[in-house]
Amino acid sequence: MIVSKRSHLLGLAAFAATLVFPLAARAVEIQTVTSEGGIEALLVEDHTNPLIAMDFAFKGAGSAQDPDGKAGLANLLSGLLDEGAGDIESAEFQRKLDDLGVSLSFDAGRDDFTGSINAITEFSDEAFDLVGLALSDPRFDEEPVSRIRGQIVTGIKASENDPETLAKDAFSETLFGDHPYSRRTEGTVESLGAIEASDLEAFRSEKFAQDNLVVGVVGDITPDRLKTVLDEIFGDLRQSPDLADVADIEPTFGERVAVELAVPQTTIQFALPGVERDDPEFFAAYLMNHILGGGSFTSRLYEEIREKRGLAYGAGSWLASYNHAAILGVSTATRADAAEESIRIIRDELTRMAENGPSEEELAMAKTYVKGSYAVRNLDSSGSIAKTLVGIQLDDLGIDYIDTRKDEIDAVTMEQVKAAAKALLSVEPTVITVGPAGA
Repeated sequence: MIVSKRSHLLGLAAFAATLVFPLAARAVEIQTVTSEGGIEALLVEDHTNPLIAMDFAFKGAGSAQDPDGKAGLANLLSGLLDEGAGDIESAEFQRKLDDLGVSLSFDAGRDDFTGSINAITEFSDEAFDLVGLALSDPRFDEEPVSRIRGQIVTGIKASENDPETLAKDAFSETLFGDHPYSRRTEGTVESLGAIEASDLEAFRSEKFAQDNLVVGVVGDITPDRLKTVLDEIFGDLRQSPDLADVADIEPTFGERVAVELAVPQTTIQFALPGVERDDPEFFAAYLMNHILGGGSFTSRLYEEIREKRGLAYGAGSWLASYNHAAILGVSTATRADAAEESIRIIRDELTRMAENGPSEEELAMAKTYVKGSYAVRNLDSSGSIAKTLVGIQLDDLGIDYIDTRKDEIDAVTMEQVKAAAKALLSVEPTVITVGPAGA
């Protein structure tokens, strides 16, 4: 989704994404609903508030599907689906969304294309009609295409000397080579200029289908009503998507890349092997990463780089499990003359974790935090629950995942965490720096 794109957050529906959801305080009861047309959704039904939140995703229809020479196509499409559809032109479409108090957004990630709608129950029929029209018959008129393309181009040009953007680009290009993951999701000025309305329509018609669709719905709607809504919104989509093959890739490790930029600070990124989401040892790796750098203010990297030495405002690590690759990343930014010291500290912490693993106290604290924070981050509002329902389906975690997750985490042993640390952190990392020459 384009950062500068106007969101429709008027009326009561603005609360759907942020309102504390009553079910967060008790067990979340998930139902599977299947429409007459065979479209399936996960539903958390609650009639406490007159609001409905729906999230959906087209699996595998993200920016990795952009054709050669037209990088940014999926992202551009995400900014145009609410810019007119059917016989409703852009300004009128947006006015209808505002009048109905509807929040509607689309986003193109590397792997998947997602959408989200929050609507007031009273106006949900009209809101769902607009979503269905946007997905099945978008207009792609010249004015909105030119305007949204221009917004993206402006953002690309504005970030040309942004250290974080340059580090991200070097990171992706070094790790993924000529794989689609190496490209910017938003594309380039040149690739955006090559995209025509026919390309947008071809992507929509080929990649959006019922067979790669997952849906999560939360709020004031019954299963019977949802069955009708699913067919109304998604029933006109083709049955099976036409997706280009995207190969699995083993990222490139052991490289050192320095991007020269005349700025006071040096941005540093490390890349190491990650773990697939369906790997039986995923939670062992997840807990290890939380202790290393994923736990923000409580992590080893934050303690060593920020608290003990004051070299940076922050330092952390993350796990990224894509459809075709998995990585563990580390990042920080420090003054230029402290860059090599920061890199050494990161290397030392990677080695220490790889050789010794965490302490019993660290692992116990990590388990407590990871279990407790899930409800806060994933189950605290209707919008976050709907998004979680979609994530559960994208990762094929099972309808009982919210209930079983705690037990999976509790079952992780110290031996498993140490094994994960050794396997992932013993590899020579790729190190990216962006900053002054010689830093």
